[in-house]
Amino acid sequence: MLRGLRQPFRTGVLVLVWGWLLALVLVPNLLVVAASFLTRDPGTFISLPVTFENYRSLIDPLYLEVFLHSLYMASMTTVICLLIGYPFAWALSRVARERQLLLIFLLIVPFWTNSLVRTYALKLLMATNGLINNGLMALGVIDEPMRMLYTEGAVIVGLVYLLLPFMILPLYSVFDDLRQELLLASHDLGAGRLSTFIHVVVPLTLPGILAGVMLVLLPAMGLFFVPDILGGSRNLLVGNVIKNQFLDARDWPFGAAAAILLTLAMALLLFTHRHSQRRLGEGSDV
Repeated sequence: MLRGLRQPFRTGVLVLVWGWLLALVLVPNLLVVAASFLTRDPGTFISLPVTFENYRSLIDPLYLEVFLHSLYMASMTTVICLLIGYPFAWALSRVARERQLLLIFLLIVPFWTNSLVRTYALKLLMATNGLINNGLMALGVIDEPMRMLYTEGAVIVGLVYLLLPFMILPLYSVFDDLRQELLLASHDLGAGRLSTFIHVVVPLTLPGILAGVMLVLLPAMGLFFVPDILGGSRNLLVGNVIKNQFLDARDWPFGAAAAILLTLAMALLLFTHRHSQRRLGEGSDV
């Protein structure tokens, strides 16, 4: 009886999942791909003929400068998150299990608040008459307020604040699975701490590093509201270009082409992450 009921239930779940993926993932992405090869139309937004001009526009010096600057800020964000998250994840994996749960809970608590609200909170902190400037002036550290808002540094601080947990969690996962016997064996064979770190710890934690980079780098290029609130018009990300093309310029084909560029970059990172995991698996089998 139960076995007879399981089969229809399983079929229904599979149909629901695949239907959801087809309707809300595959079809919208195919529409974006198709739109990226069409022509801008003031009345209907997109129209024939098919053209590659949208992809050629991506290498226009004006947009290329924005893309490179966006990549620079996203890369800086990723490096800072890695420098902070790597030792934090290592320390987190070394504490008692009860404290680990508490620290992980504190790490994910900010997700309970909308990221837009948290970005506005940062704006209040870094404003000319904000808490940071007022506190430093009260302590006598500075004589006049510092300019922190609407700068490149403010955007990077905002991105690091929002994306740091996405670097820490995958790193914590690989550190938690790291076998201490391998570290002891490295020391027994005469390797020092630095040599053990470079030749043992880093290769074994490489999948976590790549996963963290993947979860930080691409989202950092797409969080358009962070530059809008903290950075001003001179510190745009690729996400700002895409948003402006769809909502302001009404150039849907070019916006779709820029979105496809980000998607291809994510696919490249996914391939790199999977390749590193495969090589790590082959090495452990040996």
